Amino acid sequence: MVENFEYYKVFYYVGKLGSITGAAKELSISQPAVTQSVHQLEKALGCSLFQRTSRGMKFTSEGELLYRYVERGYEQIDLGEHRLRQIQHLDAGEVRIGASDMTLRFFLLPFLEKFHELYPGIKVTVTNGPTPETLDYLDDDKIDFGVISTPFAEKEGYNFFRVSTIEDTFVAGRRFIQYKNRMLDFSDLKNIPLILLEGNSSTRNYIDNFLQSYNVDIRPEFELSTSDMIVQFALRNLGVGCVVKNFAQEYLDSGVLFELRFKSLIPKRDICVITDETRPLSIAASRLLELIRQ
Repeated sequence: MVENFEYYKVFYYVGKLGSITGAAKELSISQPAVTQSVHQLEKALGCSLFQRTSRGMKFTSEGELLYRYVERGYEQIDLGEHRLRQIQHLDAGEVRIGASDMTLRFFLLPFLEKFHELYPGIKVTVTNGPTPETLDYLDDDKIDFGVISTPFAEKEGYNFFRVSTIEDTFVAGRRFIQYKNRMLDFSDLKNIPLILLEGNSSTRNYIDNFLQSYNVDIRPEFELSTSDMIVQFALRNLGVGCVVKNFAQEYLDSGVLFELRFKSLIPKRDICVITDETRPLSIAASRLLELIRQ
């Protein structure tokens, strides 16, 4: 293989323009330098690549064969450089995000809207899943960063910052009006039909662990995959739903649902943005993180 790939660059332009003079002008080098590069490439390959004619430089059959391959390679390099410049100027690129329904809807979505307005050429992919799955996606390099809720298991190499708070609550409809404005013990939940998220989520794990700290072990009547469905079940009086308050806020404001009150407060939690600092972020992902931090 020819070690000096600059020879191929000169070869490409002489062949493309059919002229030593034209190649020299395009490459901003002297005509003797162009001629020398072509001679060195011919020497290395052991064949003639051009023949001089009254109309300029014409390929030999060997030169024409080689040019078909060099042309493809050089144009791919040129395309790659162009694509890279687009990414550097945020005209192209991709951001891969992991987020749950809750973190996407009540935190991330406005930032994605703003980011798309600023950089419409950048593709944004959101992989939806609860916090444990999002952390797995981050481990497997399937996402650039995750937007998750506490608690989660911290790991060496993870870097995170808090961006918002959330509040867990128990909501009910008119069937359970006897509990409205009463101060309850968490143990009272044992006697109430409950609607909770399925087990593989930070919200469910948090509620289970919190109630166990009060020696309350609950057995939900319904376990659902989304908080939106928990609210819908509560609206139909199928039980008391445990959700992040944002999901039920409009129904709480209208009075269709109410919150159960307890003698002790459920501590608020955090929404966090998490990255793996052992892997560099793309330019586009870094810019979105900057927007979130602002």
